[in-house]
Amino acid sequence: MSKNKNNRTFWKERIKSSKTSLFQKIGSSINIDKKLFHEDIKGSIAHTEMLFKQKIINFKIKNKIIYGLKKIEKEILKKKFNFDINFEDIHMNIERRLYEIIGDEAAYLHTARSRNDQVVTDLKIWMKKSNKKIQENINQLVIVILKLADKNIYTIMPGLTHLKSAQPVSFAHYLMSYIEMINRDKKRFSNCLELLSENPLGVAALTGSSFNINREITTKKLGFKKPTENSIDTVGDRDFVLEFLYCVAMCSIHISRICEDLIIWNSDEFNFIKLSDNIVTGSSIMPQKKNPDALEFLRGKTGSAFGNLFAMMTILKGLPSSYFKDLQDDKELVFKSDELITNSLNILKEVFNNISANKAKMLKSADTGFILSTDLVDYIVKKNNLPFRTAYNITAKIVNYAEKRKKNIKDLSIEDLKKIEPRLTPEVFEHLNLKNSVKSKKTYGGTSFENIKKMIKKYKKIY
Repeated sequence: MSKNKNNRTFWKERIKSSKTSLFQKIGSSINIDKKLFHEDIKGSIAHTEMLFKQKIINFKIKNKIIYGLKKIEKEILKKKFNFDINFEDIHMNIERRLYEIIGDEAAYLHTARSRNDQVVTDLKIWMKKSNKKIQENINQLVIVILKLADKNIYTIMPGLTHLKSAQPVSFAHYLMSYIEMINRDKKRFSNCLELLSENPLGVAALTGSSFNINREITTKKLGFKKPTENSIDTVGDRDFVLEFLYCVAMCSIHISRICEDLIIWNSDEFNFIKLSDNIVTGSSIMPQKKNPDALEFLRGKTGSAFGNLFAMMTILKGLPSSYFKDLQDDKELVFKSDELITNSLNILKEVFNNISANKAKMLKSADTGFILSTDLVDYIVKKNNLPFRTAYNITAKIVNYAEKRKKNIKDLSIEDLKKIEPRLTPEVFEHLNLKNSVKSKKTYGGTSFENIKKMIKKYKKIY
């Protein structure tokens, strides 16, 4: 077996002529998948050790291969490795260099495997690591939001539906709703790890191998739970990629919705929150402006997250079973989405570190209009044992009466109220109180101060 000294591809005996420059550019993925060098070497070392244990290669060959692989890893880390486009991808580049270092024995490395199972193995190992980092970033974000919520338990603001004042809530309750969203995202990423737990290595191109390999050995060495069950499905499987891209897209949706809230609340019209100068930008023409560009940036990145997901779905749709070159694009989409969601989570964390509540403005806004109408309905029901809809209609009449006089309900006199509902007493004004309204929502999941304290305590234990 001759050394690969002439820098030609490994299939030179079958493919005689060189690729055109355009085909070479399209077919090569080295500029993208070189990011997988550590995972590729790790998988190759595990594969080599398995071949030795199964007596497919001897001790000397095993040691030479592992020595060469570790040397290559050091070269890459020191930026002394030449990534050659002629060898398409990270797998062939490493194998090419292994020939240069140890000679003929390098040829044994590819025994009982193909790039088809090799690339899926590399990607899964990389994604497992990425997934755990993303979950840690989520943890850090939640901790920051919890701190802000803890400071704002008694900060009352208008709860909004359809961007209209609905009922008074605690600002902390809004913040805790974000934690619920983000916590579900973390669960999704955690579930995604399960799809990354099966070891593809050893299924070769699509049929498995006639060599006496032991896939349980590489499974254990590479930190998987079990080997994959079907060789055809294994090399063609990118469900785990779709799942990851979906998790990123879903998390991006939540980030976008949170940002939308904060952008609205930061507007001059609302003025509920203030963003510190650390996270805003100015205007090139309007000197008074402080723009929430960071939030708008995050909101916009959702489009890229969707694009990566839809691109992968489109690639897989209608693709026959087993491996096809179409799948080469999976890595770029994964890497882009990983970078996107990592940056987004970290930026959002910085945003929440630089937010302060305009408590006075929040309270003032909550104290306008007819935001306590539902509290009045509930009081009439409980006090007079009336059906809810009956009390609802009574309250609607009171709202109409107050609106015509340009007054808040709580600013009406008891005589005014009695004109519409004679059974009302001065006691009703105790229930037309913002703090009492928030305090009264004690049902599980409600905005009462005690509920919020319990939820903050719960998540502090988790995070």
